[in-house]
Amino acid sequence: MPDILPDDESYWSAIRAQYTRSPDFINLENGYFGMPADPVRAALARYQDEVDRENAFFLRTRWPARLARVKQLLAAFTGAAPDELLITRSAVESLNILLQGYPFAPGDAILMARHDYDSSHEIVRMLAERRGLAVVQVDVPYDLEDEDAVLALYADAITPRTRVLLLTHIVHRTGRIMPVARLAALARERGIDAIVDGAHALAQLDFTIPQVGAPFAAYNLHKWVGAPLGTGLLYIARDRIEDIAPLYGDVSSARGDIDKLGHVGTVPPAPIMAVEDALAFHAAIGARNKEARLRWLARRWMDQVAGAPGVTLYTPRDPRRHCALGAFGIAGVPAGEVVRRLMDEHRIFTVVRKFGDTEIVRVTPHLYSGPEELDALADAIRQCAPPR
Repeated sequence: MPDILPDDESYWSAIRAQYTRSPDFINLENGYFGMPADPVRAALARYQDEVDRENAFFLRTRWPARLARVKQLLAAFTGAAPDELLITRSAVESLNILLQGYPFAPGDAILMARHDYDSSHEIVRMLAERRGLAVVQVDVPYDLEDEDAVLALYADAITPRTRVLLLTHIVHRTGRIMPVARLAALARERGIDAIVDGAHALAQLDFTIPQVGAPFAAYNLHKWVGAPLGTGLLYIARDRIEDIAPLYGDVSSARGDIDKLGHVGTVPPAPIMAVEDALAFHAAIGARNKEARLRWLARRWMDQVAGAPGVTLYTPRDPRRHCALGAFGIAGVPAGEVVRRLMDEHRIFTVVRKFGDTEIVRVTPHLYSGPEELDALADAIRQCAPPR
């Protein structure tokens, strides 16, 4: 795919036209899950009709080959081998499979960050209580952009009992891109395992799984890949599959077969089949072009409010350290009040996230977002700020 300028509106308006969205508001909360493009939605409807028409015949005769095709396409997309991938329902399910199946011993420690996903904290706290594990947290300040300093925070927190380093690729609260490859290398050097939560990374950033360098990773397909809701991905390096015990009952699969971790019963085939169409839509744009456009959209509003009285940006100023996601706060105005006013007064939908003890407003444009919508957001933020 040739390079497309991120501000080439003649091109990007044609991409925007391939999404059908609500005309009632400007949706800038696309971090929860990504709206599938119209071709993906149409394919999903066709596949669901096919499954419903053919019923058990489809599942027993057609489904194995269709599933294998999707896994082959995911392997080509991610750079991993098909037998290192398992399609799940979400990154959270993938993390549960990894963490609950990991061979911890009592007294082992998990090192994670306070900014990691809330569900990750829930899993780790549950495991700590059930299996006698220690939990060590690092606190990465939002304005600490020096990667060497970030690595030092993690390195200083590693102890002889640390068994796992849990890493977030893109922080869902602020949009910060963490140096996961360097942190995974640090883990290897210290003889511990890195588990990467890449829920927001896949198809928002241009990368392959081997480039991350971690033996375990959890991803979503229903966020930036643009697949239907309820599709996720689990990656385990081939030589480490044996180390993870099944979360769901399975005694018949080989220990080195990743399918032993996916014994969840009958799953809806149509959303999984539509992953193929989502990958095709993504490939037609190009990963590099998509990443550049999403970053450009984020910078469109952030550059306009940076330095505005009372406005604090919680996303790194260096564009290499964020992509689509961004976050801000307004001094003296609770984040919930800002979100309410943006929707009630400007018909702009955003969401409150917590960063430590601070509530902030997260803004997440999508490929269907236009520059005029980000300009409207910037203007609305300035109006929400108290006069000085």
